[in-house]
Amino acid sequence: MEWSLCCFLKILCQAATATAISRTQVVSPTGIPGESAVGRPTVTTPQPTAKPKRFYGSVELNPQRVGRDAGKIAEEIVQHLALQPGSTVKVTLEIQAQMPEGAPDNIVRTVTENARTLKFSAQGFEPE
Repeated sequence: MEWSLCCFLKILCQAATATAISRTQVVSPTGIPGESAVGRPTVTTPQPTAKPKRFYGSVELNPQRVGRDAGKIAEEIVQHLALQPGSTVKVTLEIQAQMPEGAPDNIVRTVTENARTLKFSAQGFEPE
């Protein structure tokens, strides 16, 4: 088992090294890429890596603490993303509820009307 893990780690290190080397550009002291001056060492500089341009995340919230948890997410995640120049941030709230004994008519009426008032793009009750 140790031998397999050792080989795996060695292969992983080799792959990481190959990736780092492929992102390295050789610049000579003369300023001409790839050309070296006699007796002068060439300098390697890493090429810049592409910055991530998209974030996604999903988290399950405690139904007893939705307000608190959503506020914390807004402060600690959404705010940082929304402040980036040119960013567009979309936050979607999805609710799934299972009621083994079924929802009473007054709950169906109240939740349906509240969902309409709050402009839910999709909502509804299902028999199963």
